[in-house]
Amino acid sequence: MSDEPTPPLTFEDVQEILKILDASSFDELQLDIGGLRLRLRRGAGKSAPAWEDAEPQNSTPSAQHAASSPPAASAAPAPGGLTDIRAPMLGTFYRAPRPGAEPFVDVGTKVDADTTIGIIEVMKLMNAALAGVDGEIREICVENGQLVEYGQVLMRVSPR
Repeated sequence: MSDEPTPPLTFEDVQEILKILDASSFDELQLDIGGLRLRLRRGAGKSAPAWEDAEPQNSTPSAQHAASSPPAASAAPAPGGLTDIRAPMLGTFYRAPRPGAEPFVDVGTKVDADTTIGIIEVMKLMNAALAGVDGEIREICVENGQLVEYGQVLMRVSPR
């Protein structure tokens, strides 16, 4: 028998919780179980059965919240007069809406605060990552399909 602690929730538990939330009239659910905090919000992204069907939701509450919550997806000073765009959450970062499609932005693309720069997938929910600043993309710091952490620098912008 293993001495490793059993996780408080299995993947199947989380799937069942998502089904219950989807069938309920609640917009948000937060669970605190054995040191694990699980927070779910309806409308935080588009549920997609596969990455190919992903489309970002610029006007979702989580995307709006992410764009205004430092350090996530907000303007943060960086060396050389640039501004960092940081990940609003942990997940898999995608530069394009689907495989083979043109990326949302490239180096040299002019953006404003509401420009979608990528998608972050968390448990099959696709969340728009917004620039959060007006300017021009100068550096892309993560690879397509890379796991990113909360607050990790995604891109650097020369602000206007």
